[in-house]
Amino acid sequence: MKVMHITYDMRIGGTEMVIKNLIEGNIDTSIEMSIFCIESPLGPWGQELQSEGVSVTKKARKPGFDKDIIKAIRRHIKDNNIDIVHCHQYTPWVYGTMAAAFTKTKVIFTEHGRFYPDSSSWKRKIVNPLLALMTNHITSISEATKQALVTFENLPSSRIKVIYNGIKSLHVETNAIADIKHEFNLESASVIFGTVARLDPIKNQIMMINAFSEVLKTLPTAKLLIVGDGEMWKNLHELVESLGISSAVIFTGYIAKPANYIGAIDIFLLSSLSEGTSMTLLEAMSLGKPCVVTDAGGNSEVIAHDSTGYVVENDNEQDFASAMLSLATQNHVYEKFSTASVERWVKQFSCDVMNKQMLQVYKDDN
Repeated sequence: MKVMHITYDMRIGGTEMVIKNLIEGNIDTSIEMSIFCIESPLGPWGQELQSEGVSVTKKARKPGFDKDIIKAIRRHIKDNNIDIVHCHQYTPWVYGTMAAAFTKTKVIFTEHGRFYPDSSSWKRKIVNPLLALMTNHITSISEATKQALVTFENLPSSRIKVIYNGIKSLHVETNAIADIKHEFNLESASVIFGTVARLDPIKNQIMMINAFSEVLKTLPTAKLLIVGDGEMWKNLHELVESLGISSAVIFTGYIAKPANYIGAIDIFLLSSLSEGTSMTLLEAMSLGKPCVVTDAGGNSEVIAHDSTGYVVENDNEQDFASAMLSLATQNHVYEKFSTASVERWVKQFSCDVMNKQMLQVYKDDN
């Protein structure tokens, strides 16, 4: 069986990590996997998979509706005798479905996340049910994402199967973690809060920093480690300076492989206004890090409130700060949440669980 993943590109992001895990975690030797990117240049994870022998084809999409992409995918399907086209995100689904029309190739569509605020159009609500008729399976990465497909994309709930993102266990190095703590003067911190995410308005790090400023009034030696880069870099630095907390907040910039930085964090924070299934949240859980997250998208499906962390009202600075303090000041709660986080990750959000569920979809005769 030949499965081809269609995606925007293979840069470092949640969707790309899922594809990488599906390919590298494939335990069925009868399935041959490849990638077709509709953007160029190829990102680092695409290059890494190529170096591992995975076939990666790329063709840059032109602005607007690019009919040539449909022709290129269709030709690739026929030339390579592709059995399944797995389309990741909406635009690849449109092109992939049209390219596979009237061939023997099955189509699978996975929705990985939504914009904030969410929206649709009357054109998509008319076209999507037609595309669904030509699609064998539709999956989403959370119940919240599934509901968005129903509400905004006019897709039937009965056709959508939830398969949560899964990750492999993280490898962390004790010496590297110690070096990070030494480099950023974290050794004397009473507690290290942290997040790993792009610095983007949708991640709402402004609220998170304001909440941390409140926490410092009770825990003056706490630190906040922010790993990532993005358009909000300047704004967030200016906010930290205006609050007078520059000595307590560390911006590392972009880190390609942040496992050791997550290992250095005591309590993981995710303040997003909208979220599918955050891969860094899963990584933190796999390392036994209790989490404080907003009730956005799939966050409340990943974090079991009052069991592996706290889920607070979206964009509520006071609730977020209170949850941070609660975890930081109650050692017995912290230890209980830490153990439960690892157990929950193993049962529901590991790469093995995701791959087994997706393998059933690939092998379904429908």
